[in-house]
Amino acid sequence: MVDLADSNNVKEQPVSRRNFLKNSGLVLGSLVVGGVAGSLLRKPEPQAQPAAPPPTADYNQALMFFTPEQFKVADAACERIFPEDELGPGAKALGAAYFIDHQLAGDWGFNARDYMQAPFYPGEITQGYQGRLKRREIFDIGLQEMNNYSNSTHGKRFYELPPEQQDAVLKAFESDEVKLTTISASTFFNMLRASTIEGVYADPLYGGNKNMDGWKMKNFPGNQMAYTQLIDKPEFVKMAPLSLRDHQH
Repeated sequence: MVDLADSNNVKEQPVSRRNFLKNSGLVLGSLVVGGVAGSLLRKPEPQAQPAAPPPTADYNQALMFFTPEQFKVADAACERIFPEDELGPGAKALGAAYFIDHQLAGDWGFNARDYMQAPFYPGEITQGYQGRLKRREIFDIGLQEMNNYSNSTHGKRFYELPPEQQDAVLKAFESDEVKLTTISASTFFNMLRASTIEGVYADPLYGGNKNMDGWKMKNFPGNQMAYTQLIDKPEFVKMAPLSLRDHQH
């Protein structure tokens, strides 16, 4: 029980700046510990781990330039240029169209190393293509025109035709039977054919020659680090090929 008489004798304590900061610090401290810091100190609740992504397809399965429609045309055309036979797989199984797609997405497709300034004059046949269009633009036009020509002559898109009719379409492009307004049909065909062969035999690092099967058909050793152990051997030595990827570790 409080003696009211003594309450008059109680002196009020002056509120000093030190006491105010100390007392308010206790309050703030309890808020901090219970709030932000408390949440940091508490053991986090286990969170559900996201499902592991499905395994990706082989490294050369992503399109970088072609549309799906363009890829179907290029893939079918490459296979007729380098078809599968008793000696081994064709361009389709080797991924030659992926090689072309990757090349068109890079410097080659942009003609980055070519002089592309006007004026433009028809060159000699040995000089190759002499024009203002980039390779990626030539493929855009050529693949569309292959579908247009196939539709007009056979009523189907190029990749829907049987092999014999596909060969006839490619032959029409090779011989310039097909008349295009922006490029010659043979210019596109020659570029397509050369790129197909490159995709069959280039290092798999660049998207084609899947599993090095193109090299295996030729008994080509690929990218070996050295041949010093074979120099003195007079007979042919068959070696398992190596890709540039085999040295990236």
